[in-house]
Amino acid sequence: MTFKTKKIAIFTSSLGVGGAEKFAANLTFIIQGLGYEVHVISVLDKIDYNYTGKLLNLGLINNNSNPILNKIIKYKFLRRYLKTQKFDFIIDNRSRPIFIKEFLIKNFLYNGNNIIYMAHSSLLKNYVPQSKFLARLLYKESRSIVAVSNHIKQNLESKYYFKRVEFIPNTVSNIELNQNQNIIQNLPQRYILYYGRIDNKVKNLSLLLNAYKESRLSSNKVFLVILGDGPDINLIKQIVKNMDLESMVLFFEFQANPSQFIRNAIYTVLTSRFEGFPMVLIESLSLGVPVVSVDCKSGPKEIIDNEKNGLLVENHNLIELSTAFNRLFEDKNLYRNCCNNAKQSIKKFSVNIVSEKWKVLLEKLNNKI
Repeated sequence: MTFKTKKIAIFTSSLGVGGAEKFAANLTFIIQGLGYEVHVISVLDKIDYNYTGKLLNLGLINNNSNPILNKIIKYKFLRRYLKTQKFDFIIDNRSRPIFIKEFLIKNFLYNGNNIIYMAHSSLLKNYVPQSKFLARLLYKESRSIVAVSNHIKQNLESKYYFKRVEFIPNTVSNIELNQNQNIIQNLPQRYILYYGRIDNKVKNLSLLLNAYKESRLSSNKVFLVILGDGPDINLIKQIVKNMDLESMVLFFEFQANPSQFIRNAIYTVLTSRFEGFPMVLIESLSLGVPVVSVDCKSGPKEIIDNEKNGLLVENHNLIELSTAFNRLFEDKNLYRNCCNNAKQSIKKFSVNIVSEKWKVLLEKLNNKI
């Protein structure tokens, strides 16, 4: 007897720049490793990260002369694609902040499909309507909602009374982090690293810059390297100029594989106003590099064991953050201890363990179909 290989589509905004998008790319390897045929549907023509499976790049369908017509063409193409492929599951990895749009997608595009929805941020309004009634309209027929942190899972259950919520954390792609890459020649000898999207409303880079200026790092010739692109890159460069830090804060463009930047950093930093389950923390720790992070909602508290693999400080607290910057540089015993514990501390987020969680979920859902 022959068995048909089950097919899963991962529907994502893109495969570039962001943490949720990197998650989607990593997930393709996990799902394929579980024996499924993997398809990736990308809304935008932004493909930076390594992935596996078949790619449908909707961003290549482009009619610049008529944006509305372009959307209609994409919608019809995708609807036909979903009907033809007959996926066993669709994992919706996109943010979903507009109710009307998502209601139409659910009822006219997804109609008849088994949907698994991802929730990547503690800012739930990016994924679920604030109205409990509207939230139930969207999600009552979903197979599951997968939250990337326990905090998000608990909020979805307590606020919306959702019953089918699973916690499956992000993981690090060994394929990506183990790639060979030439060391960037222009990196300074000693630096701390921020890498991610340059979006001050979310990542709070102004706090990072103020804490760095307040600290003793620059006087000790420890640079701040900022790696990434985003809407506020010019704003942040202007703040650096106003602070007279241009000689000590260095900017590098987004890298799909930042491993050499991470490996050569003293430690990495995260100052976000909110998160989901920050890839930058587990990537850094997986390479043996400790972290300094604010205790934002959500994720850092579930990753960082304070003074064991890094330092976790109160969010929006400039003095605590600058003090942490100094401590992890100046206290050699603390630093050595955090380096030694870094890799071991995230074994619970390893590819094998996360893959097993996906296997259990998919088998459970398969049995209910």
